[in-house]
Amino acid sequence: MGKATLTISSKNYSSWSLRGWLLTRFSGLEFDEIVTAPDDASARAEILLLSSSILVPCLRHEGATVWDTLAIAEYLNEIRPDAGLLPADRVSRAHCRSICGEIHSGFTTLRASLPVNLKGHFPGFKIWSRAQADIDRVCTIWLECLAKSGGPFLFGERSMADAMYAPVVTRFMTYDVKLDPRLKVYAGTIMALPEMQEWIEAAKAEPADIEELEVEY
Repeated sequence: MGKATLTISSKNYSSWSLRGWLLTRFSGLEFDEIVTAPDDASARAEILLLSSSILVPCLRHEGATVWDTLAIAEYLNEIRPDAGLLPADRVSRAHCRSICGEIHSGFTTLRASLPVNLKGHFPGFKIWSRAQADIDRVCTIWLECLAKSGGPFLFGERSMADAMYAPVVTRFMTYDVKLDPRLKVYAGTIMALPEMQEWIEAAKAEPADIEELEVEY
């Protein structure tokens, strides 16, 4: 059986591709990347939040095809239980799954008004009040997790929650969102991960830009 494959789209713009890629890297599963060009119609629809495309991210491994990001996380936890994608403690596992589900299905205004753009930096970006409510909720989640775990990651050790919230960290960096000092440390920890640095370098090397996401304010 060949190596696993992970289909992703733009590293500069696709939050879901980043989540799937980080989860797979965190699991330790070896895989080959299959990159769908940003100008592919399905990839653009996914990036622009017009479609929940099943193309990206999509993990194929030993006969299994898994395309939903949470499903990928659970599958990887099943085949790589020692990778620590979920906390060992039952209560912490439930908490981790809950906040992962919340970012997976919620925060729609945050997604729409602060799109992922790793090449971009927009200091002084004007944040809508509804987007600020989403930001406040994310910050509450992070502070509660860090208070319980002691950090440096949301559940002490690196977990699927950190992969799921990593694109939000990049949004906060791109749009110069002001953070509580404890959260600035957490954001810095995520951005400094070797996997994140690798992804960001690849994102910066992408030649294509998506005009709709190149906001100017």
